[in-house]
Amino acid sequence: MSDTDTPNDTTGPGDGLVPPARLVGAELSVRGRLGPADRERALDALQRDELDVVVVGGGVVGTGAALDAATRGLSVGLLEARDFASGTSSRSSKLVHGGLRYLEMLDFALVREALRERGLILTRLAPHLCRPVPFLYPLKNPVVERAYVGAGVLLYDALAVLGAVQGGHPRGVPLHRHMTKKQVKRAVPSLKADAAFGAIQYYDAQIDDARHTMGLARTAAAYGAHVVSRTRVVDMLREGERVVGVVAEDLESGHRFQVKAKQVINATGVWTDDTQAMVHERGQFKVRASKGIHLVVPKDRIASTTGMIMRTEKSVLFVIPWGRHWIIGTTDTDWNLDKAHPAASSKDIDYVLDHVNAVLARPLTREDVEGVYAGLRPLLSGESDSTSKLSREHVVGHPVPGLVVVAGGKYTTYRVMAEDAVDEAVRALPFRVPASPTEDVPMVGAAGYQAAWNARVRTAEASGLHVARVEHLLGRYGTDVDDIVALVARRPDLAQPLPGAEDYLQAEVVYACTHEGARHVEDVLARRTRISIETFDRGVAAARPTAELMGSVLGWGEEQVEREVTHYLKRVEAERESQQQPDDETADAVRLGAPEVVPVA
Repeated sequence: MSDTDTPNDTTGPGDGLVPPARLVGAELSVRGRLGPADRERALDALQRDELDVVVVGGGVVGTGAALDAATRGLSVGLLEARDFASGTSSRSSKLVHGGLRYLEMLDFALVREALRERGLILTRLAPHLCRPVPFLYPLKNPVVERAYVGAGVLLYDALAVLGAVQGGHPRGVPLHRHMTKKQVKRAVPSLKADAAFGAIQYYDAQIDDARHTMGLARTAAAYGAHVVSRTRVVDMLREGERVVGVVAEDLESGHRFQVKAKQVINATGVWTDDTQAMVHERGQFKVRASKGIHLVVPKDRIASTTGMIMRTEKSVLFVIPWGRHWIIGTTDTDWNLDKAHPAASSKDIDYVLDHVNAVLARPLTREDVEGVYAGLRPLLSGESDSTSKLSREHVVGHPVPGLVVVAGGKYTTYRVMAEDAVDEAVRALPFRVPASPTEDVPMVGAAGYQAAWNARVRTAEASGLHVARVEHLLGRYGTDVDDIVALVARRPDLAQPLPGAEDYLQAEVVYACTHEGARHVEDVLARRTRISIETFDRGVAAARPTAELMGSVLGWGEEQVEREVTHYLKRVEAERESQQQPDDETADAVRLGAPEVVPVA
């Protein structure tokens, strides 16, 4: 197939192992399990036969690429060095949005594309994890600013409508509205009297980024991909100039093995340059990391019925509803230190508090902060000294035969990035491959979600769980709530709340191990749940009960349980101490004082 050919659906790959075109409901959940036995089978399969594609990186783009390739009928492997979404993809602002500020940069194509993807995620691909959220933009000038901002938001909504029409799906969110000063005061009693002379309220969408990324990994597995975490790529296999696979190490056992593949896709985000260096070739582009930090505070600290968005001198500050909490962020600063555990310094925290307190009648203090997290954006490096001006568009390259690199972009457009990367990879395959079907492939838990939500009262009555608990579960598992209910029916003790984090059931910890690929306590407390940022003790009280529940599934002895608890407590201690440091360098040094539960380097 030539580089200029367009993939079509005339034939599939040569091995004949084309999975079903569409899986639904219980079948998708069963086939997409990532439990201990499933991991062993995937490791065996990776070593057995040459694959069409192996994807390196288990963030949202990597898992999206694995799903894209698998649903085209290709044989696929996905390798993640740590846990799914353990990097950038669990540390975002939890928003699926078009990027209102990019309209000001006249980047209409990026906004239009992102809004189309927002609609797909909201209404078709992951409606159980994604929901509309209102944002209020306070206006200081009731005439000029209202006209300027109003025109921008009107265009934003128009592009969303256009994307919905093109995508054949509902818009998914209400249209914007103008608000008077009196209406603003009713909506946000916590706002200072002089903070707004009116406002414009518009809608974007919110997503649990870590669960979404993990769900993509599960969905890829359901369609035949061999998916493993805690498996690090240490080198590329070469035949002459061509990359023909990777050398990987199972970090849980220390076993090294080869994975042969016709094409390798590097989807490692801020680690792109490091991974690309394995082929000893100069990359076609460079990725620069920008750090963004977020604070989590209880819902009762800010009296408001809506989220808020405000400009700062360096970036945009969001106040985002998050269940019984608010997420406040973000910063935008260059980061050249440890990529795995970016640290939030005291300076970062003060910056966010100072800017949000500028509009709040009752200022927030350090004592109000339940959780803090820092993430890195993978930006395409350019001439600008400011990371806020670097490109959020993505690029796909083929630096050497057999290796495709995808970098840049934003969380919302992960599916487009994945499709483009696989399109580039299949151009070099010796057979024709169907076009991507992923805009019509709901992820695990999505198909039938609305019907399951409508039946939530009956589910509560049948399971013995309170309807509020069922609603919480539906918002995390979608139609896979049936799996949780079935687990509780077999083991009624698992219907009890998790000690130290009563928003979650003990059954959810067990399910994280049996179905969601959780291998360690931090996987559960930081990503399968958000206990690490939603409790004032950062999950310390829940660590031991979580370890004991996990141990019953993963076969841990008392020594391993103790090791897991000790590691998590040291992680929390290091994070807390790093957040007291004055700058990035000292914060980074302190955070690295807690070693990883499974060393990667």
